[in-house]
Amino acid sequence: MKTRENEVKTMNGWGMLVLLLGAGVALTFWFIEIIKTGPTATFIVVWTLAMMVWATLLGGFFTLQPNMAAVLVLFGRYAGTVKVSGFHWANPFFSKTRVSLRARNLNAERIKVNDSRGNPIEIGAVIVWSVANTAQAIFDVDEFVHYVTIQSESALRHLASAYPYDTTEEGQLSLRGSMDEVSETLTKELQERVILAGVKIDEARLSHLAYAPEIAHAMLQRQQAEAVVAARTRIVDGAVGMVEMALERLDKHSTVKLDEERRAAMVSNLLVVLCGDKAAQPVVNTGTLYS
Repeated sequence: MKTRENEVKTMNGWGMLVLLLGAGVALTFWFIEIIKTGPTATFIVVWTLAMMVWATLLGGFFTLQPNMAAVLVLFGRYAGTVKVSGFHWANPFFSKTRVSLRARNLNAERIKVNDSRGNPIEIGAVIVWSVANTAQAIFDVDEFVHYVTIQSESALRHLASAYPYDTTEEGQLSLRGSMDEVSETLTKELQERVILAGVKIDEARLSHLAYAPEIAHAMLQRQQAEAVVAARTRIVDGAVGMVEMALERLDKHSTVKLDEERRAAMVSNLLVVLCGDKAAQPVVNTGTLYS
């Protein structure tokens, strides 16, 4: 069951300090007057009890800096949370646990995990988070900072196994090529995992992504080969389109009449020129294809 946060107000510390100082002065003068008239056993007991109460009340003062909170507990029972910065006074029997509400950075350690294709990779993330519910952070989990650290590693492992490291297919998400989408997914999954601790995930982004050293060289060669194939495929598609356009325009404007043999030779020459990785060398043909 989630602990509900209850924000409470306390007495102004400065006002209470003036009252207690006044009470201390009054007790001092009272003691002096009784000493002059001769103390009795009853006076000693009453004055001693009054001083003990006064000293106990002094233990109720505490201060809070901006973006800090104090969780108040009275004899094992949650009494509320103070979030207003300043000088406060509360029941001196309250135990006060301070919790920072400021944004925190978690630099998740690099971990080795397999991506969705089974390739071993190294991955790390930087996570910005803060405490949103102090009651849950203190009472619902044990050491909420450690809890966030462990859940971050678990979410990072799950994320890495859900995506390939890289892909050449259009529309397919990958860890390397879809940083924004991957970061959004990581943030959402982390928020679901740490909500029990009353923590809010402000941002989560990958800080390190690489193939594991044992396969890095082989995967680099594979990436280069895939890039070459993809580039060649695009070049061939473009060249075929240009050849089709050239033949269509020649036929449309009746620039020259080509039989099948000449058409085939023209297509071959154009494809060589357009798909070649080096500049083409022109050859002047002074004869005829039919001789």
